[in-house]
Amino acid sequence: MAEVEVKKVLALVPELLEVPYPRIWTSYDKEADVLYINFKKPSHADDSELTDDDIMIKYEKGEIIGITVLNASKRRR
Repeated sequence: MAEVEVKKVLALVPELLEVPYPRIWTSYDKEADVLYINFKKPSHADDSELTDDDIMIKYEKGEIIGITVLNASKRRR
């Protein structure tokens, strides 16, 4: 079981290396089906925008500091 979990995480490595942020924190709320991705800790968003595809982009001083993905489980490949 652990080997399968490690393989799943390792499969993300090429994509994570392409993300233009040096640090990434994630949290998933299964009950709400919301994935939180933050690029800054602590983060204090002063603006946000909700896209047509249920993604909230959070900004601090004009810089993206996080993304909230609504209905995250429906986005699987």
